[in-house]
Order: sequence, then C-alpha cells, then structure tokens
Amino acid sequence: MDAFDVTINLHGVSDSEAADLVLANKLDIAIDLNGHTSGARPALFARKIAPIQVNYLGYAGTSGAQFYDALIGDEIVIPLEHQAHYSEPIVYLPNSFFPVDTSIPVESFGALPSRTSQDLPEAGFIFACFNNSYKITPHIFDLWMSLLKEVSGSVLWLSKPSPRALLNLQKEAENRGVDSSRLIFATRTPGRSEHLSRLRLADLFLDTPNYNAHATAADALWAGLPVLTQIGNTFAGRVAASQISAMGLNELIADSEAEYIAKALEFARQPETLKSIREKLEVNRAHTPLFNTKQYVKDLESLYIDLLNKAKLH
Repeated sequence: MDAFDVTINLHGVSDSEAADLVLANKLDIAIDLNGHTSGARPALFARKIAPIQVNYLGYAGTSGAQFYDALIGDEIVIPLEHQAHYSEPIVYLPNSFFPVDTSIPVESFGALPSRTSQDLPEAGFIFACFNNSYKITPHIFDLWMSLLKEVSGSVLWLSKPSPRALLNLQKEAENRGVDSSRLIFATRTPGRSEHLSRLRLADLFLDTPNYNAHATAADALWAGLPVLTQIGNTFAGRVAASQISAMGLNELIADSEAEYIAKALEFARQPETLKSIREKLEVNRAHTPLFNTKQYVKDLESLYIDLLNKAKLH
C-alpha cells in the first residue's frame, strides 16, 4: 500500500457512493482485477467510472459485458481466432499476460527437504498436482491412474483437499485398480517459502486441462519443477501453456490427450530426458521473459500508455 500516492478503501461502501467517489477522482484508466470472482464490483464499471476501463487478470475469460474497453491477454491464452468469443477488444502483452511472484529468491529455498519429511516414498517417480481438487475431473483422474499403473513404484502427490474430497479421491483410485496409498496428500506449509522448497522433490507436475494451474504453475516453474500441460480451448485452459511458452519450454506443452500421456511416460521412463528439461528450466528461468518482472512492468505500462494515446487522453 505504501507504493501508492493515495489509496481509498471501498469495502462496505455502496456501489452508488463508490462510483461517485471514483468519478470525483477523475481516473484516466479503471482496471477491474476481479471479473466474475468473489468481491467483484461490476456495477461500478457499468457506471463508466473512467474513460478507459480494463478487464485484467482476476478472471480468466470474458466478462460478457460491453462496458470494458480492453481485456489484457496474450496470443496464447487468446489466439486471434478466439477473439470473436470475447465481448471486450483484446490487447496483447508481448509475452505471458500472467505476472508472477518472484519475491522469494530461489537462493533462499534452503536445503532440499527429505522425501520422508513429506510422507513421500524413498524411491519411485513422483507425479504431482497441487491444483485445487475441483479442477480434477473424472477423466483427467482416469489418465493419471493409468500413468500410475504404467510407471511402477510411482506416486501422485496432491494438495490435501477437504476430508470428504480426500476420501473420494482414495475411493476412486481403488475403483480404478490403484492402491490408494499411492496418493500422497501434502498438508499446508507455514509459509510459501517452505512450499516452494518442497516442490523440488517432485519429478513432474501434471496440469489439469479445462482449468489449468495458474499461480500454482508459476510456483512450480519458479521452484524448478517441470509442468506438463495440455493446451485447451478456453482462456482458463491455456494459462499454463502461456507461462511455459514464455520460458521457451514448448516441449512441455501437449496438443492432445495422447501427446500428454506420451510425454508423461517419456519423462517418467527416460531420466536423462527429464534431467535435460530440468536443466533447461533452470537456465531459462533466469533469462526468459516469464520471471523478468521489470520487463513485465515496462510492457504493461506501454500497453496502458498506448490505450491512453488511442483515446487521446495522454
């Protein structure tokens, strides 16, 4: 908050009063960081609270509304041929639209935790997915169980969900012929640094199609964990591919379900191939756009200035 000249808290203020307050401050650009998520205030933007109104980041999709002048994306999350499905004009950042959190330096992760400290087996390939459990559809779970059957001794490391969801996942594993003990559930760590550090124990992050890992994918990549994704047909299903592409790791992007499975098996069965990917990730993390926050800020500022110039407000 200290980075801003002025901040005004609109929590608990009615839409009408909030709109009047914002209009009195004569903004040039109003940016909606919520979209259709908890805490959204679309009624403010419906009042046209600034000459330029931008839909950005909070919701991975179109608002469906006509009162936004731009939606910020990139050419992977919103290819040119998808623009017809958006109510907003699309403006593109040159690399991934997704800003990542690099506030915890890689150098501060500390020593690699032991597998036993995370309830992981001492040996065997570790597939991981730390996405919210609601992103795990029956179909992707089918595919994951097929991978466990194909890769002897492997386990699937998941973020610990609610007790009911945990029992459901265990039951569904058993129904598919997989011992439920091969599902390992990670408990919440005291801080983000501990989580990033333990991610390095996994061998491969398996992304969920339809609704990808977003911040979760960025964390995995920051920790040096390869993320395998199948690129989807919607904004929410293309975010991981956007991040991975911005790291120059397109070999981690599958175009089909068959390729997703084939790549997962290749990485699990060919340690040298996976080692090469991890080494490339380590190098690219420091030299490619995804984690270059200063460049991201410059690109975003340039986009805003371009919007102002086109509206003749700058």
